[in-house]
Amino acid sequence: MTAEDQRKNPSDSKGGNGGAEAVAAGGGNLEKIREILFGQQVHDFEKRFARLEERLLKETSDARAETKKRFDSMEAFIKKEIESLVDRIKTEQGERSDAVKELSREVRDTAKTLEKKLAQQDEQATKGQRELRQQILDQSKSLTDEIRNRVRETSAALTREIQELRADKTDRSALAGVFTEAAMRLSADSKQPGKQ
Repeated sequence: MTAEDQRKNPSDSKGGNGGAEAVAAGGGNLEKIREILFGQQVHDFEKRFARLEERLLKETSDARAETKKRFDSMEAFIKKEIESLVDRIKTEQGERSDAVKELSREVRDTAKTLEKKLAQQDEQATKGQRELRQQILDQSKSLTDEIRNRVRETSAALTREIQELRADKTDRSALAGVFTEAAMRLSADSKQPGKQ
């Protein structure tokens, strides 16, 4: 407070508490005036704010409950879907395992059948080779016998021819003697003068 203010308001300068009381009394009056002018509206606003706050709390609580319900529902749905997928995967694994076992069995059966067929073909090939060798041996024996027979026949024929030639040669010697004798006679006849 300035000196001039103290001059104008000497009661304030005497006691500093008096001014404060006056202000407090003025403030109380101001509250009463405010209460008179705006009291009803303030109470209405307070009630409205209380109702609004209550409604907000309720809506927030409802929203929380609804969100929780939806999350629970979504969680249950996701769990159900995951269980369904797990079941489907297990089923598919079982089916694939069965298919692999079946395929393995078929491959084993096919291998056994193939081994049996190869053994049969090997046996047939061995049998065919044996039969072919036997046929070759038989034909070789037959040809050898035929060649021996031909050699025998040829040798016999050759022996006969030689004997015939010898016999013919002997006849030729006799014939040559006859011809020689005839030639000598002719020659002697030609030397006789009366026959010329």
